[in-house]
Amino acid sequence: MRLTESREAAMREIGVDLHKTNFQCCYLRGDQTEFRKFSLSELEVFKKDLRSSDRIAVESTGNSRWFIKQVEDFVKEVVLVNPTQFKVIVQSSKKTDKKDAELLAFYLSKGMLPEVVMKDEYSSQIKSLCSTRDKLVKLRTTLKNKIHNILLSHGIISKREDFSSEKGLKKAQSYALSEVAEVELDVIVAQIRHLNEGIKKLDQEIESKGKALKGYKNITSIKGIGPKSGTILLSVIGDIDRFESQKALDSYFGIVPRVRNSNNTIHHGRITKQGSKLGRTTLVQCTLIAIRYSPYLRRFYLRLKSKKGSGKAIIATSRKLLGIIYQTLKNDWIFEDFPNFVLQSQ
Repeated sequence: MRLTESREAAMREIGVDLHKTNFQCCYLRGDQTEFRKFSLSELEVFKKDLRSSDRIAVESTGNSRWFIKQVEDFVKEVVLVNPTQFKVIVQSSKKTDKKDAELLAFYLSKGMLPEVVMKDEYSSQIKSLCSTRDKLVKLRTTLKNKIHNILLSHGIISKREDFSSEKGLKKAQSYALSEVAEVELDVIVAQIRHLNEGIKKLDQEIESKGKALKGYKNITSIKGIGPKSGTILLSVIGDIDRFESQKALDSYFGIVPRVRNSNNTIHHGRITKQGSKLGRTTLVQCTLIAIRYSPYLRRFYLRLKSKKGSGKAIIATSRKLLGIIYQTLKNDWIFEDFPNFVLQSQ
């Protein structure tokens, strides 16, 4: 019994540098350090040595969710680390698997790791759908730009948005071009049509599955946020209760200004852009729509636009809208009349 108690009392911080086929571990206990490397097929061996008092730190990677699920019931805590914010590893002059694992274990013991809260499985799946859609939309835009350039090289003036419709694509194919250009154009148009079908299918799935997300009715009651954009924002946010304040949510979206403090001077720069790019882009798109319907947001936007220009004004208004989203989700509000901030009677 005493041996068991002694074993459990000897808390270890374990840094895990996780890869596709193996993982390097650093076991830190007091001033004692031990290194062990495992292949993923040896995961059961790793788990058998775990103690209920152990704490594990692992960077967020493609298979970190799977890894955490395998080990979380055997230890006291698993900390998922944000790799972009944990720059100690990125900027390390001596970057090896052992060193990375050791740094994770050390900073875990000091409580200094930038932690990522892992979303539930359903939200993560929807976020993956939204991310795939975003990649396909960007690829489609690249191909539209290519059509524009091909036509321009033949003296034909066009607008990129013309190729958003089937009519526009057919018109692009109707021009007399060089033989090579016609082949290239036909291939690109075929790819755009295929992407259109895929994006449409993803849109249907996103809007359908989004209805089951917590906060869906709340966020889509805000004028300017539709079923698709609401689902994207919720997939990025996850559980609103994991954000202790509106400022924390602003930081998560990377929509807060950089602050430099030198002596008695405080300088506010451009936004950090360190958060979710997809979430930030969607938020700005929703803001552009919301200011058309909400007198409150429109007044706020126009006042700042006259002082600081449209770019800074729309970012500040987006942050204002994000604050409304935060309060709406936090307080379980559903708007009956958003422009006048009238809540639905419960």
